[in-house]
Amino acid sequence: MIEEKFPPGTPVCVRQTVDHRTDPVEIEVMGTVESWADRPTGSWYAHGKNDKLWLKRLMLRKPDGELVSLVIDNATAIAKLEATAS
Repeated sequence: MIEEKFPPGTPVCVRQTVDHRTDPVEIEVMGTVESWADRPTGSWYAHGKNDKLWLKRLMLRKPDGELVSLVIDNATAIAKLEATAS
């Protein structure tokens, strides 16, 4: 399970490719893992648990303090970073 590899407090770099109409867009976010959660999309037609599509979400805290919520899919790459001294 991916959550076990990156528990809360782990510094990580997340790379995602977002398909766009003309070209894919590469996104890279670095931060510290705050939490993992399976959350519903709100989609009524997904036919999953409670008639919602559930997605794996990763909450990161960036170095500037900003919280970022990312949807993790099979194309997402997560790499552990070396911890920095605070």
